This record gives sequence, C-alpha cells and structure tokens, in this order.
Amino acid sequence: MAIIECVPNVSEGRRREVVETLVDAVRRTPGVRLLDYSSDTAHNRSVITMAGDAAALQRGVLELFEAAIPRIDLRTHTGEHPRLGAVDVVPFVPIEGVTMAECVALARDTAAEVARRFQVPIYLYEEAATRPSRTNLEDIRRGQFEGLAAKMAGPEWTPDFGPRAPHPTAGASVIGARMPLIAYNINLATDRLDVAKKIAAAIRQSSGGFRYVKAMGVSLADRGIVQVSINLTNYEKTPMFRVFEAVRREAERYGVTVLESEIVGLVPAAALVGTAEHFLQLASFTPEQILENKLKSER
Repeated sequence: MAIIECVPNVSEGRRREVVETLVDAVRRTPGVRLLDYSSDTAHNRSVITMAGDAAALQRGVLELFEAAIPRIDLRTHTGEHPRLGAVDVVPFVPIEGVTMAECVALARDTAAEVARRFQVPIYLYEEAATRPSRTNLEDIRRGQFEGLAAKMAGPEWTPDFGPRAPHPTAGASVIGARMPLIAYNINLATDRLDVAKKIAAAIRQSSGGFRYVKAMGVSLADRGIVQVSINLTNYEKTPMFRVFEAVRREAERYGVTVLESEIVGLVPAAALVGTAEHFLQLASFTPEQILENKLKSER
C-alpha cells in the first residue's frame, strides 16, 4: 500500500473560522486521512498534515486551494513567518511503498493542475526543483509577497507553471517533494529579538551552522518573548538534541535561558527516541525496548 504524507502550510493562523473551513475541505476529500493541524497566531500560519495515495492527495490539495483562495488576501496579511502565497508551500513526502521519484511526479502533476485551475503561479522546490537555484524554499520565498511582482519580472524567476505575474490576492505557491522535516521551535525567556536572530544565524546552515538546519528569530509579541523557529530537514544527521543544546549554550552567552520548546505538527518517533537516549544517557538502548514497537513486531 502506497502512503504519502502531504504538509501544506497556509497563510492564516488567526481567524479560527477560516482555518476550520480549510481543514474541513481536506477532511471531506475521499481517500485523504487528516492527521493533524495546528495554527500559530504570531506567525499567522497554519500547518495541515494529511496522508493518502497520490490521487487522493492531489484531490485534497486542489480542495484546499479552492477553499483558501477566496478567503486569504495577502494584501492585508501580516505575520512573523515569511510567505509567498495564500497556500504557501505544499510538500509531498514518501512514507511507505512509494519512491521519491513518484512524489516528484505527483508534485509536478499537482502544480500543473493548480496553476491551470486557479491561475496561481507555481514554483517547484527541493527534489522536484527544475533548476538548482530553486531547490531551497527560502531562495524562492525571498522578497515575500510584497516583492513578488518585481521578482517575477526577471526571466530567472519565471514560474514553472502558471501566469508570469502573481495572483492578485493569493500570490504564488511552492510545491515539491522532500524527506520528512521536523518543525521545531525553541522559545527564549526574553523579549530581545536581536538575541533570537543571532542564535538563529549561529545554528543555521546558510550562515555557517549545522547542516540540515534552517532557522530564524521571531518575536512572539503577545507573550512578550522571542523564538528561534527551526526546520530540521534531516533529523538523523543533525538530531534535535544537538540543536537544542546549541541554542541553550548560545542563549547563555547573552544571559538568556530557554523557556520551552515545541514541535509543530507530527514528528518521527525515531527523532524523539534519539533525544531521550541523549538526555537520559541510556546505555545499550534499542528501539525494540519501546513497548509499542514490540507489540507491532509481534502481530
């Protein structure tokens, strides 16, 4: 049985009724299993996690665009998280019985259909990218919605599908295929945004930090604190505990402590097991010692 995960990020996290409408559009799609959804008011962004086969997920993505485009207007949207589109990014992730090549094909087919049906420009990214300069999401999203029209005027940013100008209210969307990603945020017990930004720069790959780490510092003004917002693109090669420890040490340099950390959406069990092994200093621990794993293996 082929199982693919799809994790759309939409540019709405404050209007509860809109978020629920978008989630319902996914939930009602035949063959799609809604696994999780969460919203962040400071980021003004929601993350929806769904799973299914290729045909069902493509239907689910199209239903999501159908619901989102008339309800999200980026001309009035504000939030801490960078964004390019109403439905900002749509990654397909191979889970079981499916190859990355099949997810790439699904991403490209879905991108073509979204562009045709909704007249939204689409950029392909990560494994589905058509050129190296579009592999990284942050490169595509640089300039955000506000700078999109000027950016698209240059030939190097002609979209992979759709019109050569932004949708008036929905901007552009980024669709692709990638391996599992962990959205991991570390909140600091301070309101000093400069500290969060310096720590983010210290740990992210693009400025000389850990490979497979993307990070930015943001303000959570409603709570009076700041956050190091992190994406871990390969938790096996750069584990969560290593990133957490680095953030904690960097924060200490500025006289700041870690308040808490949080996981957005779903996370592979192996990532948490590795973190438990590290902090509990477990000796000779194996995944077979986890009760649920043992019960599954005995079925």
